[in-house]
Amino acid sequence: MATHIPSFPKVSAIIPTYNRAAYLHEAVESVLTQTYKNIEIIIIDDGSTEEQEQFLYERAKTYRLIKQERRGVSAARNSGIVEATGEYIAFLDSDDLWDKKKIEKQVERMQSLPGVLIGHTDEIWIRNGIRVNPMNKHKKCGGSIFLKCLPLCLISPSSVIIRRELFDTVGLFDESLPACEDYDLWLRVTKDHAVDYLPEPLIIKRGGHSDQLSKKYWGMDRFRVRALENLLKNGELTKEQKEGVQKVYKEKCLILSNGSKKRGKVEESRKYLKMAEEA
Repeated sequence: MATHIPSFPKVSAIIPTYNRAAYLHEAVESVLTQTYKNIEIIIIDDGSTEEQEQFLYERAKTYRLIKQERRGVSAARNSGIVEATGEYIAFLDSDDLWDKKKIEKQVERMQSLPGVLIGHTDEIWIRNGIRVNPMNKHKKCGGSIFLKCLPLCLISPSSVIIRRELFDTVGLFDESLPACEDYDLWLRVTKDHAVDYLPEPLIIKRGGHSDQLSKKYWGMDRFRVRALENLLKNGELTKEQKEGVQKVYKEKCLILSNGSKKRGKVEESRKYLKMAEEA
């Protein structure tokens, strides 16, 4: 096992949580058991109503706790970023897990790539307790991946490691987006910055539970369309990037128009059809 000393770069592990006491315990344990030890753990309790106090009390010396009124995952992560003191920022959703060598391997890699501001890894998917294989469209990659990130989110928050100065350039998570906030941020990142990719499954993404945002909201492309609109207004895109955004924007508006029509939402269907026609 590798030995790390305090002079090694500090990593801030930011864990937002809302009524996930059953998962939070395992998530925190996966940070505590990292082979890389210079990690501060910041838990942001985003207005939980269930009892988490016993677990939090038992681990009181191993983390910093921020409690806030219910404001959503973007605000929770942003609070963690503001409070973080590490050279690197790493996110961990409270229902996900890190491999014990995740941070060690990512820090070593980032230290060897001083010009790279963000890296991510491959992942294992668990749905309702059963391992499933991602589709080809979810295949991870690195480099200049902006165009590949337009159709859907290719970077999992729990997999990234980020030099904190990147946020000075691209800003924080958009708190006005109730979902797809990661899609929005990664587009703002990848339009100007290359992404390192470590092709090892160093996180476990657990899904299928009822409180996931993908189950809470229908038509997740609604929020992706908003992110694409913001890019077209403020993104300072290259010609190729702009054409790529416009193409995907139109496609998603048409999907939303058809979906709204099927749901009997005639005015909403017309709205998205008009947006597609004007793209």
